[in-house]
This record gives sequence, structure tokens and C-alpha cells, in this order.
Amino acid sequence: MGTDGVMLKDVAAAVGGTVEGDGAIRVSGLAALADARPGDLSFLANPKYAALAAETQASAVMVAKDWTGPCPGALIRVANPDRAFIHAAVFMTPPPPVPPPGVHPTAVVADGVRLGEQVSIGPFCVLEAGVVVGARTAIGAHGYVGHDTTIGADCRFYPLVSIRERTRIGDRVIIHNGAVVGSDGFGYAPDGGRWIKIPQLGTVEIGDDVELGANVTVDRARFGKTVIGRGVKIDNLVQIAHNVQVGEHSAMASQVGISGSAIIGAHVQLGGQAGIAGHLKIGDGAIVGAQAGISKTVPPGAFVFGTPAMPMDKFSDIRAHTNRLPELKKRVMEMERRLAQLEAGRPGGDSGAT
Repeated sequence: MGTDGVMLKDVAAAVGGTVEGDGAIRVSGLAALADARPGDLSFLANPKYAALAAETQASAVMVAKDWTGPCPGALIRVANPDRAFIHAAVFMTPPPPVPPPGVHPTAVVADGVRLGEQVSIGPFCVLEAGVVVGARTAIGAHGYVGHDTTIGADCRFYPLVSIRERTRIGDRVIIHNGAVVGSDGFGYAPDGGRWIKIPQLGTVEIGDDVELGANVTVDRARFGKTVIGRGVKIDNLVQIAHNVQVGEHSAMASQVGISGSAIIGAHVQLGGQAGIAGHLKIGDGAIVGAQAGISKTVPPGAFVFGTPAMPMDKFSDIRAHTNRLPELKKRVMEMERRLAQLEAGRPGGDSGAT
């Protein structure tokens, strides 16, 4: 996108929307309704923020097809503003710079490493013997790839990513700074007052189109493999222990912790700081709320919250009653006072008789 932006009608065409207003105006930035300035494109996905749309300084706002509120700027009407705004961001924002193909002179590449066409190996990277890297994959500065690891095509590993030995990674995988894949699982056995390390002999397998955030850690299996299924999206600072299985197209927010041998189904959503105990199963399509503590298996499609986790409707009911405790305490104290007066035969008691 040029410095003068793009015409609004072109953005609308890219997202399958229709313009209401001047389609020839140019937008060059993306912003929330409250923060937008002239030249920005914003969006309204939740009707409760309609008042912000009436006051925004954005040049244009993306809204639902049937939205009828006031807005000083032009509109792009779409079926789903939230989703369309994502596509608009991709259309308007230039892709990140692609490292040039080739092996940097400071990189250390072992004999016999196989590199596909147009691979980029950055400064101070280390690729051990037996490594295979697919076409157009880029490994950023100070990256490490361990023995006999296979990496697919069109992957992007940002600086300081470490991939341990015998790992298998699919195509179009993105791994952000500081992530570690294939480190030893946390396996120890007590022996005479000390801990004996249990050898972690397995590996890690990551499917196509996976994205791992910064400082994610995925441990290798004790035996067999830890598996991250196709299309999984993982936020920063997530810990996945040995032998965990994560189903296709699941997503988890920052600071999730999954204990060893847990099975996460397909299309599961895990909120931030959720903790999953070992050897449990989260069924397909389940949603686990933020900071939930999972101590037993969650059925498919369930929405659980709290610690220990429970169905969301039950959690909401308990939370509502908990919030009323101060009021209930006052009522109980008043009832106890009146009861004491009645028992003592003093005036002022109220027996409740009609």
C-alpha cells in the first residue's frame, strides 16, 4: 500500500462489501473507533459500541449490512465486520519483509544438510547433521535446528527459535522469537530422596499451517511423539508437556499450561492461563474459560469455567450468589437479632404472625 493509502471502494471490493458514501476517499491506517483519526478505517462489530461510531474521527467504518446508527464517515457494509476487518488489514498492510535466500556467512551448516530452493538461513544459525529444510523456508538469526529434524516448505522461524533433534514440522509453519520445540519433557522419578531423570526418547510432530507464539515451549514425548495438529494457533508463553496431543484447528491464549499426555480435541479454545491436568481429554469443540483449572475430562462442545472447572451456566449462577453474600449476611444478622429479642421476651420482636 502506498503512503497515500488505498481507495475505499478497493477495500470494499477486497472484503466483499458495499460502500455507502464516497468510495474514492483514501484510507491508510487501521484503528479502533475511539482511537481513529482522519485517514483511518475502523469497524463496528458489537452494537454496544454504537455510540463510539457516532463520534469517531475515522474516515470510514466497516459495519453490518443492517446497521442503522449514525456515523460521520463513509461506511463499508459487510456480512461480518469483525471478519471483514481482518481481511481489510491483510489487504491494506504490506507483508513483513522476506529474508533474502541464501546461507549467511556466519551460519554453521553441517555436512549433508539438505536445503530446498530459496531457503534463507540467517546470521549465527546452527543446522546439525541430517537436517532437511523445505523450499522458501526462512530461519532467523541465532536459530538452532537439531539433528535429523525435517522442516517443511514456506515456513518462517523468527530469531532465537530452537528446534531440537528428530522433530518433524509441516509446511507454512510460523514460529516466533524464543520458542523451543522438542526440549525434554518434565520426567523424574523419586529414588532414595533424590530425583532420577527419566529419558525422554520421543519427538515432536507439528502439522501444516501451525503458528507458535513467542516463548512457547513444546516438550518432546517420553515415548512416541507430542503432536500439534494442522492449523493450530498458540499464543505467547504457552507450555505443552510431553506426549500431549492437540487436535486440528484448536487455539489457545497466553500462559496456558497443558500437562503430560493430555488430549486436546479439534477446534478447542483454551482461554488465557487455563491449566489442564495430565492424562485428561478435552472434547472436540469445547471452550475452556480463562484461568480455568481442568481436573477432569471435558465433553465435546462444553463451555467450562472456574477452578475446579464447571459448566459455564453453573459457574455464572454460583458467581451471582457469591456476589450477594454481603447482602445475605446482613439479612441473617437482622434475623438473628430479632430471634434473640423474641426468645428474651423483650418488646420489638417480630414473630412474623399475621
